[in-house]
Amino acid sequence: MTGNENSLDLGAEESAGTGEDTAPDTRTQAGSGAESGAQLGSQEAGVNLREALEKAQAKATENHDLYLRTLAEAENMRRRAQDDVAKAHKYAIENFAESLVPVVDSLEKALQDGTSDVAALRGGVEITLRQLRAAFERAKLTEINPVGEKFDPYRHQAISAVPGDGSIAPNHVAAVLQKGWMIADRVLRPALVTVVQGS
Repeated sequence: MTGNENSLDLGAEESAGTGEDTAPDTRTQAGSGAESGAQLGSQEAGVNLREALEKAQAKATENHDLYLRTLAEAENMRRRAQDDVAKAHKYAIENFAESLVPVVDSLEKALQDGTSDVAALRGGVEITLRQLRAAFERAKLTEINPVGEKFDPYRHQAISAVPGDGSIAPNHVAAVLQKGWMIADRVLRPALVTVVQGS
């Protein structure tokens, strides 16, 4: 091999070595690009999580406030209902009492009357009785006066049994010794009666 050829070979080797040193390392650049992309993605995910957390906290605060308001309203309704029930119990007889006041007025006037006119006194008593019956009617108080009716142990109290004369059927009321009273559909006092004996 000649000197010229040796020098060419050395030049080629040097240039090959230089080429290796100067060529860019694409793997290093790709790796650093992937790392920055991952960092950017994790930052965006962190921002999204923070926003979601803030929204959830705001919603939780709103729901808690709504719960407290609902609880307060329910408590107010319960108290109002209790007050209404207490007032209903306290003033349950207000209307009935109002109806009885004129009856008391009439009785007091009758006692103040110094005349001895029996007819006038009787007329006053009849008026007072009508006022009392009207008060009873408004309060749904009704008489039990069961002459001739079939004996009802829930509404009548038998004092005695009497023999029948044919005008009233057996086990029916022959006479009423004391009227009974009902308030709405409840017996306030049963009627005291005598009953025709069964055959």
